[in-house]
Amino acid sequence: MASLVYFKKESQDGAVIRYSFGEDPATMTRLLTMNAYTRTAQPDDGNLDYTFLKASRKINAVYDERAQWPDRGMSAS
Repeated sequence: MASLVYFKKESQDGAVIRYSFGEDPATMTRLLTMNAYTRTAQPDDGNLDYTFLKASRKINAVYDERAQWPDRGMSAS
């Protein structure tokens, strides 16, 4: 079974970057906060589930490739 997770940058203020994310690009209702210095993320709702992990790992992977925080993207597995 395929798993898709979409994310979109909502804001960036210094070391804090906020992304919306979810399994449907039309209804990304969850948010995560990324620390740009430590590159660690926390879900705003406290739910450390598979969807959050896929989104935060993909955001970090894109940062590794491009040396900048992505505006949007998706992860498929």
